[in-house]
Amino acid sequence: MALKLKVYERHLAREIYATTGLVLLAFLMLFAFFDLIHQLESIGKGGYQIQHALGYVVLTLPGRLYELFPIGVLIGTLYALTVLARHSEITVLRAAGLSTRDFLVALAKIGIVFSALTLLVGELVAPPSERAAQQLRLKAMGALVAQEFRSGLWVRDERSFVNVREVRPDTTLQHVRVFEFDDRFQLRSISHADGGRYVKDGTWLLDDVVRTVFAGDAAHVEKYRELTWKSALNPDLLAVLMVVPERMSLVNLYLYIRHLSGNQQKTDRYDIAIWKKLIYPLATIVMMVLALPFAYMQDRMGAVSIRVFAGIMLGIGFHMLNGLFSSLGVINSWPPFFSAITPSVIFLVTAAGLLWWVERR
Repeated sequence: MALKLKVYERHLAREIYATTGLVLLAFLMLFAFFDLIHQLESIGKGGYQIQHALGYVVLTLPGRLYELFPIGVLIGTLYALTVLARHSEITVLRAAGLSTRDFLVALAKIGIVFSALTLLVGELVAPPSERAAQQLRLKAMGALVAQEFRSGLWVRDERSFVNVREVRPDTTLQHVRVFEFDDRFQLRSISHADGGRYVKDGTWLLDDVVRTVFAGDAAHVEKYRELTWKSALNPDLLAVLMVVPERMSLVNLYLYIRHLSGNQQKTDRYDIAIWKKLIYPLATIVMMVLALPFAYMQDRMGAVSIRVFAGIMLGIGFHMLNGLFSSLGVINSWPPFFSAITPSVIFLVTAAGLLWWVERR
């Protein structure tokens, strides 16, 4: 059921939604311009042309929007409240008996919409759009999805080690080698396939397979035109190579973490990313709370521009702090929840301190 807003809450909502929408649109256009400039360097590589660069930039916009939501909400809310303060509307509301608690409740109600939009874009729009953008770019350039070492990509799959020389943008495989071990970690077989494509339900179809089977001191070679291969690997897991963890969906993050855990591999970066995905939508409400103290300050000449500038600096600070704690969490093996929530807590404490200071003046 939709939240019922009072008259003053609807007025605040209209102002905040309008200004935040304009701020986000301006930021998106700015970042799209910079991204396009960056993509111009790749034009001419393979079949990569200007239309591919434009398509890539458009497809990455949902991911940009997801990243910019807290900053845009902070600046939009700050500007809207500052303008209302200049028109003495905030003063009138406070004189009519509206407490700081009432303001915070109103902002929380308004912020729920931003939190829902952040979650929606981050889960349903940005991940497939980001993947499509990377596929478009890689296909046009004739590049590979991943080739982490000179020998290709290495993945542990239960008792097997898989080496893939090339992973194509459509997640088909080229030059696959599978080293299979038994429960005593003795090599059972080595399989080499020219290529492979995913069928369904964890099944791959490998082409032109040469399999060397070891049995005691003897070995024999088997050749297959096609061979089915059961593996925990799937296109969604391979797609992780094209999308940074912060832009993956919660479902894909969970599946990849489970895959890494099942193979006794480190999951710190992805654990932090999954907690950030859960906490990030709430950061928009924190940003709105942070904007409230600025509306309480006495208005002076040039105050609007100064406060908007302060909002931009705070938003950039939040974005940098978010990335910093993610990196420190991976380096120092901090608890993922702590690494993900600390930036929001710092800004929430800052907002509470500013409110207390403004109320005491």
